[in-house]
Order: sequence, then C-alpha cells, then structure tokens
Amino acid sequence: MQPRFGHLSLLFLFLAASPCSPQEQEHNVAGAALRESFLRCVAGVSPATADPSRIVHAPSDPSYPSLLNATIQNLRFASPRTPRPALLLTPATVAEARACVACCRRHGLTVRARSGGHDYEGLSYRSVGPRAAGARPFAVVDVAALRDVRVDAARREARVGPGATLGELYYAVARESRGALGFPAGICPTVCVGGHLSGGGFGPMMRKHGLAADNVVGAEVVDAEGRLLDRDAMGEGLFWALRGGGGGSFGVVVSWTVRLVPVPRVVSAFTARRVVRRGDQQRTQSTLRLLTKWQRVAHALPDDLFVKVAMEPELDAAGERHPLVVFKSLFLGNCSGMVAEMSTHLPELGVKPGDCRDMSWIQSMLYFYGYTNGGQPAEVLLDRSLQPKDYYKIKLDYLTSPIPAAGLAGLLDRVVEDRGGSIDIDPQGGAMGATPESATPYAHRRGYLYNVQYFVKWGGDANVSREDGHLGWVRGVHGFMAPYASSRPRAAYINFRDLDLGRNVEGETTYEAAREWGEMYFRGNFRRLAMVKAEVDPEQVFWSEQSIPPLLVADVAGDRQRQSE
Repeated sequence: MQPRFGHLSLLFLFLAASPCSPQEQEHNVAGAALRESFLRCVAGVSPATADPSRIVHAPSDPSYPSLLNATIQNLRFASPRTPRPALLLTPATVAEARACVACCRRHGLTVRARSGGHDYEGLSYRSVGPRAAGARPFAVVDVAALRDVRVDAARREARVGPGATLGELYYAVARESRGALGFPAGICPTVCVGGHLSGGGFGPMMRKHGLAADNVVGAEVVDAEGRLLDRDAMGEGLFWALRGGGGGSFGVVVSWTVRLVPVPRVVSAFTARRVVRRGDQQRTQSTLRLLTKWQRVAHALPDDLFVKVAMEPELDAAGERHPLVVFKSLFLGNCSGMVAEMSTHLPELGVKPGDCRDMSWIQSMLYFYGYTNGGQPAEVLLDRSLQPKDYYKIKLDYLTSPIPAAGLAGLLDRVVEDRGGSIDIDPQGGAMGATPESATPYAHRRGYLYNVQYFVKWGGDANVSREDGHLGWVRGVHGFMAPYASSRPRAAYINFRDLDLGRNVEGETTYEAAREWGEMYFRGNFRRLAMVKAEVDPEQVFWSEQSIPPLLVADVAGDRQRQSE
C-alpha cells in the first residue's frame, strides 16, 4: 500500500463535468481551498517569494487554462476531457521550485515536472485512468522559466536550466565557443533540456559521442522533501538514475552540467531521395537491395558518419501516394571526406560531390530539422514556437538484426496506406555500442543496431474516428514489426514513452506490476532504478503512469527468490 497523507487528498475527484455542474462547483470550491492553503505554505517555506499567487494557479483562476495549454505539444491531450492538475505551479527560481515540491508533499499532492511539454503521452501534465479509490491528486511543477544557459568554453562545459530548449543550448554553445564546440543531442530545437536529458537523448552525433545523457557531468535536483542536492550531496546512485531513467520519477532537476564536444569547423550533410512508383517492380527491387545493403553497413560505419533512413508517402500530380525513401547523413568532416566514405561503404547510393553541402555544426542542426536549402540564420533555433502543435502518436522499436526484404517491402506498403504516417530508422553502433549497458539507465547498447520510429500525425479537430484510424495504423505497423524487432524483452525507449506497453495505477503501484514494461525500457537497469527510487522517494511523491516504482525490502526478497527458482 502507498501511504496516504494530507488532509485535502480526498477532496479532489477528477471527473469530466459540464460547466456549472455540481461536480465542477465542488471541484472549484476544493481547488480554492487548496490554493489558499498552498499559498500560505509557499510563503512560509520561501519568504523571499514576495507574491506566491504569481506561481500558484488553481483550475478556477483565469490564468490557469492558458498556462496549462501553453506547452501541451500533443493536441490529443488538450481536450477539456483530459484530467487536469489540482494546481499548476510556475516557479521562477530554484528556491520557488523547492517550496513548490515541499508544499506538494505537505498537501498530499503527487508531483509531475514539465519543462517543454513534449512527453509523447503527455504524462508531464495529465493523468490517465484508472485510479484506485483514495488516489492522490497531482500538481504540475512547470520549470519552463528555469532556462539559463551558461557556457564555459575553456572547460568545455555548459550549465543549463531544464526549461532551456535544445536550440537555445546549441546556439549558446556555438556562439561562446566560436564554432569549436557542440553538444550531442536531438534534432528538434524546441524540445527542452529537462525531459531530453532525463530520458537519454539521441541525435546525429550519438555514434561519435553517445547520448546527451552520456555527456552529463553534474546536476542539481530538488528531492521529494524539497531539498536541493548537487552531485556530491545526492550520491552516485541518484546521479546515475537521473541520466536516462526518465523524467518524473526521482525529483525536479533544476540545472544540468553537460560536457561539450569538439566539432570540426566544417561538417557536411546530404539528402538522397528515392521514390518507389507503385507497380514499378524494377525500382522496388533495386530500392530493397539498397536498403538491405544500408542495413548491413550503417551501424558499422566510421563513428564520424551517421546515415539514417526515412520512409514516408509522396503524392504525385494525380494525388496517388507512393513510397519515398530518404537517406540523410551528417559527417564530421568536409564533403570530400563524406563522398570518399560513402563511395567506400555504400557506393550503391551514388553520392556525388554535388549532392553534399559543407556547413558549420550549428548549421547542420538547422539542416537536420528540415532547413536543407540553407540560408537561415542560427537565430532560428531560438524560436520556441518553431515546432507546430499536432495530434500525433509515436511508437519505437530496436533491431538486433537487419529487417529482411519481405519486412522492408511491408514497411514501404504501409507508409502509403490511408491515414498512414512515416517511419525513421536510425543507426546505432560506434560510441552507442562501446558504452557499457550499466553506465547509464539507457541499456540498449552493444548488439542493438538500429532504432525504428513509427510516427503518425493528423490535423483538424479531436475527431474520434479520425484518431482511431491513425492510432490503428501506428499500432498495426508496430504489430507487423514484431517478428523483426528485438525480443525478450521487446525493447522500447523512455523518451518515446508509450502507454500501450503498460502503466501504473495510482494507489496500487508496485515494482512487480511495472516490471514487464519497465524492463522493455531499461532491461536489467530497471531493477537498479527501482532500488534508487526506494531510497530517495519511497512514498512516490514523484508519480505518473510510467514513473519508476520503488523496490522495497520485501520486494527485494521476493525478487531474489524468483531469480533463484
């Protein structure tokens, strides 16, 4: 059983209710009472906060809807039917973040931290049923205001707040190092550092420098008691868990210190497109042979070279959908070196000097985001609204062996289906395979050749039938890939969170119940994460439908017994 604490815990029932309904009136009354009590708490814990009402927002407050919706990136979860937090907390300082967590604990609220709102299942700001009787309400601690970036080029380090975007970090690093340094992380500049580093963070330099989380050298976290802990104070167990164990389980990280990596003054990139006209068997077979060769070599290329593949639909003039295969590459060197490497390892693609572009590393981040024609200033990376909001669903697999031709053909068929989406395949290998599985919680290292991302999005409103069609497509492709994906367990990635794999139930969360989906994300590291959770947050103040459960003493004994049987 989870402990029950806080005299207001039983007041908040998150029910879908029409405006002015008795349920909503009761909810608003309870919310107002909680808000007033919470304001007094913040004032007591953080006397320097002159106006606590600036950071405490209840559902009945005029500021609440706009603040809550501001960084909901997946419009599937912007519906009025989505269960809302009892309080939305917007600290502007570390001291205020500490007060927010401490007061949540005192009021019996579980805590969800949100930095940029890119959690693919929205668990940083919403709850999902079912909920056990007596389940605790939750608050969102939104750390978007903690976004300072300080670069020490001489030490090759940067200290960055969780609310800073990757674009802001990249821009600052390139500016302060005069183009000599970079940081290995993702390609979407609007994703915030807080969630990205917490789950691992892969990108086009991962084969050379590993994950973003592999390059974290320090952190400051607010723990379940509201204490501020640096790396020395938190201990190596918690520091290990923060670097890839998933956001929302161990505390609110209020700053990260990351190791920056040297980048050449000139890097290069190319994009090669192959349209497969439906019914053109010769072109289909040649494309399948090319993809088969790419699979054999891409994970074993020199570490400086990253070549990914995307499959997506392309419309012809008549509106018919055809499979489009896109090869996209980053090389940590100039075009002449890129062409030489491609000629050696994948001559079938036919990359020529005219296909390649030289650029700076910071320009390559714009290129990979989609600005392949060049000419955009680096300041584009500072636009926090660059990524449009959409309705979408994403799933991910890992491959430990190449997909056979029949599987590749099946994927090409599926990307042109009605209500279909796109498929990205990223190679691992290099530093990803050389890093020990236990180095960080991200366990998909040696032997994991590729990750495969299935992505579907749709516009319009929250039409249930339309949504069901798109969700059916992405789940269908995931099902189709079962024979080709990794197994025992079928691996998944916590930054591509997927509630189809399983979920916690608030009030009934246990290690054993979460073990199946937890080991899909973390393999054997899940047990260690659960042991850290038991040390730092046994009462599960930081809880969500896929937070790490604590492995308590009784659970350890049972786990050992099962392992010996």
